[in-house]
Order: sequence, then structure tokens, then C-alpha cells
Amino acid sequence: MRIAVDIMGGDYGPRVAVQGAVSAAREYKVGVLLVGAEDIIKKELRSVSNGQEDVTIVNASESIGMGEGLLSFRKKSRSSILVGLNLVKGKKADAFVSIGNTGAVVYLSRKELGALKGVERPALALLVPTLEGMTLLTDVGANANCSASHLVQFALMGEVFMKAVMGIDNPRIALMSIGEEKNKGNDLTREVNKKLSATSLNFIGNVEGKDIYSGKADVIVSDGFTGNIALKTSEGVISNFAHMARLEIMKNIFVKIGFFLMKRHLKKVYKKMDYAEYGGAYLLGVNGVCIVGHGRSNPVAIKNAVRLARDYVKGRVQEKILERLDAYEKALIGAKA
Repeated sequence: MRIAVDIMGGDYGPRVAVQGAVSAAREYKVGVLLVGAEDIIKKELRSVSNGQEDVTIVNASESIGMGEGLLSFRKKSRSSILVGLNLVKGKKADAFVSIGNTGAVVYLSRKELGALKGVERPALALLVPTLEGMTLLTDVGANANCSASHLVQFALMGEVFMKAVMGIDNPRIALMSIGEEKNKGNDLTREVNKKLSATSLNFIGNVEGKDIYSGKADVIVSDGFTGNIALKTSEGVISNFAHMARLEIMKNIFVKIGFFLMKRHLKKVYKKMDYAEYGGAYLLGVNGVCIVGHGRSNPVAIKNAVRLARDYVKGRVQEKILERLDAYEKALIGAKA
């Protein structure tokens, strides 16, 4: 298996990406294609590689900055994102990982790879930790405006993913809304609720934003606008809570002592909530495996993003999505006959 990694994206520069990718090659025994400026990659490899890893350099003379827009996506024909995606398109890589400009990765993935047969809109799906395990939140930003059929497909793809990658036999599917009652929400969520209730999915109804981390559902479906706001809000709450806790700890010697005694246990909690442990988001429904990491990814996050790509390929998620959507369409035709 060979996984292409964009080393030109992210907030911390190429060194972090190279470190994470080389660690993944070493630990997961996969081939890694480092995509970016050749001279920079060679320089960084000297300090992190022992020469035993399966690592190949693929030169890409341009990069897309985190703040650049659509014009740059189109103009830069040798960007590391575009070169990496074309490696997947040309079957020279089994998957692509990038911590670069999310808008660029989503746009260029759709343009270059296209969608899987039957998929109307690819969705960005992210695993989040819960009290009971993991929940897949989809969509978290690829589609601000969605139709009911889009969200039904997000649910179907989410079900396939949780079965194939997470090993959950009958994933619980929920719909993000402003209340648990089926008549709550806007016109879109009420229509989606009806459609999901009519499928063979294990649909448990509506959930609210507070349920994202509760473990109530295995897949939570929303449009990308709602999902992205919910995700960014929760990230902000966690970050600010940690900051406020540190400020309070520094005010009192007895609190400091208590913190010291609890430090080992708090580290376990922090590790569970740390985005680096989960690598990135999956672009479900494109005709190729694509993982989009957080811009603030450290080497651990990048290593885990490569692991996500490996697991996605090993789980044959693409083929299973095609099979599930085909079965759904046939069921619809049968119901109308």
C-alpha cells in the first residue's frame, strides 16, 4: 500500500509533515510518497529518516497557502495538493493525506477524482470521541447547502464506514436538529427525518448539539454548515475550558497540589479529547481515498492520518459504499413499482 502525503500544508511547516509521514511509514509498514518541494523534503528527511522506511519523494513546485482562495486552486497546476490527488487518480497511490487548505482539498478532490457512481455530494466526515467510544459526524464543512437526498446519502455512507472501519455491526444513525421530536427543526430536517425513517438504516431519530459527545449515536448527520459550526463551537469550548482551568490552578497552592496528584489521570482524558489522536476527516464519496487533517496537526496527528487512510483502504470502504447506494436505489425503485 502506498499513501501520498502533502508536506506543504499546515500551520507548522514541512518539517512536521515529514516527521509524521516517516513515523507512519516506519510504524505501519506502508509506502509513503512525500509530495512537495524536493529540496525541502530532502533536507527534512536527513534528520528524521534512518533510511529503512519505504519513502519516495514526489516533487511539486507550488503550494496553496491556508488563506488562498478558488483562483489559486485553479491557477497552480503543480501544487502539492493537485499533484498528490493525481497520484491517486493515476493509481500510483492508494490514498492521499493533506493538512493543507481544506477548501482546496475538497474542491480539487471533487474536480480531479470526481464522485463515486451514484454519490450526489461527497461529505467531510470526522470521528469524534464520546463517553462510549467514537461517533462519526458528517458533514462537517464540505456542503453548506444540502437537499434531503444528500443527507440520506451521508447517512448511508456513514453506516458503511462505521461497519467497515470501526467494526460496528448495526450503527445507530441520528439526525442533527434543534429538538429530539421528529417534527422539530426546519423544512430540511423534517423531510430528512421522514426519509431516514423509511430506510433500512438503524435510524434512532433526531439528536441535539449536546449529544455529539454523549455516545448516543454512532453516526450523526447534518448539512456542512450546521456540522461545521457545531464542531468549531465544541472545539472552542474545550480549548477555553482548559485555559480557564489552568488560570484557576495557578491561583491556589492547594489546587496546585490537587492538580499534581490528578495529573496522570487528566493526561488520559486530554489524550482522548486530543484531535491529534484521530488524524483527520474523511472525504466520503469521492472516487479515491482522501483524508483531510487539521491545519494545526503535529507529527502524531499526521502519523494517525496515514493510519486512517490505511484502514479506509483495507476496509474496502469505497466498494462497500457503491454496493450500499446501489441497494438503496433498488429499494426505492421497488417501493415505487
